[in-house]
Amino acid sequence: MDKFIVEGPTKLEGSVIVSGSKNASLPMISAAILTNENLILHNVPDLMDVDTMCKLMVQLGCYCSREKSTLRINCSGLNSDFAPYDLVRKMRASILVFGPLMARLRSAHISLPGGCAIGVRPVNLHINAIKSMGGRVEIENGYIISKADRLKGSTVYFDIPTVTGTENIIMAAVLAEGRTVIKNAAREPEVVDLIKLLKEMGAKIEGEGESVIEIEGVKSLKGTEYTVMADRIETGTLMCAALITHSEIEIKNVPLYAVDAILDKFVEVGGKYVLTDEGIIVKGERIKPTMIKTAVYPGFPTDMQAQFMAVLSLADGTSIVEETIFENRFMHVAELNRLGANIIVSGNKAVVEGVEELIGASVMATDLRASASLVLAALAAHGKTEILRIYHLDRGYERLEEKLTRLGAKIWRVKQ
Repeated sequence: MDKFIVEGPTKLEGSVIVSGSKNASLPMISAAILTNENLILHNVPDLMDVDTMCKLMVQLGCYCSREKSTLRINCSGLNSDFAPYDLVRKMRASILVFGPLMARLRSAHISLPGGCAIGVRPVNLHINAIKSMGGRVEIENGYIISKADRLKGSTVYFDIPTVTGTENIIMAAVLAEGRTVIKNAAREPEVVDLIKLLKEMGAKIEGEGESVIEIEGVKSLKGTEYTVMADRIETGTLMCAALITHSEIEIKNVPLYAVDAILDKFVEVGGKYVLTDEGIIVKGERIKPTMIKTAVYPGFPTDMQAQFMAVLSLADGTSIVEETIFENRFMHVAELNRLGANIIVSGNKAVVEGVEELIGASVMATDLRASASLVLAALAAHGKTEILRIYHLDRGYERLEEKLTRLGAKIWRVKQ
């Protein structure tokens, strides 16, 4: 199991290229189930979660190979509807094969998902939607077992917007009989990117980026080549690296259309930026306190809450962070406090009293975005910081330590 050793504080300079989006890549990989032809995806990040999804596709009878940042997937040999616990437990996004399997094979046998322990993320929204489309679904021994004579178009209403739920039902609906309407659909850029891919494959979908999405089922989809969007959360994390180290760096391959809320908060806490032909130059100076409330897109993303909290731990004043998406996403607080931060949690709110400096210590990553917050804090902390369980980070950031090293950070990956 690897760990990071980080020596700080440090100044960053230079340029860095944002990788492809993990959260856009995963549903696109599962979308390959919907066609017998080749699906070629470019700009796919080299991550543990992507590897896990490819292993799951092979388990289902598909072919999946990588050459640099390009994945080639062919599901003409799809011969199984079984997604075993051993694979699904590693990643909640594995549930994304549910909709495509029901559309293509009209059956699915999928383990209830695992992943980061940041709170309850029930799959009942997915299940109820498939039932409304004619699926017969039962939960047995920790598995979702579902069959249908054929999925039929339906009106699906989500009580709360769900990204994977929206993606799953879109993929189920593209080959269903008739018209499906999804109300209160998730509007995240990654959902829009999936819709664009499916439309290139021949799907008939209206309402991308809106809360109501309409899908007219077709008989079959074709293969295509598609370039995955850049990762907006990695973009925001690199912006926070500039903030917390009071540095100026250039970030290339930025999905500017997807980071409005992050940019607004970046400026609010003291950051400055200039657009360039290749991306954005960001600069961090004095850190100002602020209030953050996470929300579904286009609000402030929950996936950036931990990173901004690390920054605000060094702000000149008191900040309030309210988490509205996941009920257990403050596990990084105890670890940040080990580095000298002054953060008190009460319910779903955290009071962050800015301190003058952080001091290096041994800390432990508890989930993907928490691990990123600890790396950021370590860049600014005085002395050496040891960050354990960085396999969480490897699930969602492509060689982040190498990118930071090229910017001047003193960070080493150590085998334990």
